[in-house]
Amino acid sequence: MYKKGEIYLAKLNPKKGNEVGKIRPILIYQTNLLNECEHPTTIILPISTVLIDGAYPLRYRVNSRDSLEKNSDILCDQLRAIDNDRITSEILTKLTYREILEVDKQISIVLGIEF
Repeated sequence: MYKKGEIYLAKLNPKKGNEVGKIRPILIYQTNLLNECEHPTTIILPISTVLIDGAYPLRYRVNSRDSLEKNSDILCDQLRAIDNDRITSEILTKLTYREILEVDKQISIVLGIEF
C-alpha cells in the first residue's frame, strides 16, 4: 500500500470553504502501521504549485523530481484524512528521510506538539 513520505495525485473535490480542492499531489503522512493494515482512509498533506516564500512553518518547499514536475509547497496547515479511493495515481516521487523529519517538525509546530 502507501508509505509515509510518498507523493501521489488525489481528487480533493468537493472542497468546502478554505480547503484545497481539485486533483493535486498529496503527501502520504500517516504512520506506516496504518498503511500496512490497509486502513480505509489515509492522512495526507495537500501539495500546491503556487509557491509562497517565507511561509514557515505552514509550508515546506519540495523541488521538482521524478514525476513531480514543478517545485511545490507541502501545505502543513491542511492536514486531513481522505478515503483511499480519492488517490488516483501511482507514486510520483517520495521525500528523503531528512525531508520527512523537517515536515514532522513543521507539523509539530502547527499542531502545538512538543517533544
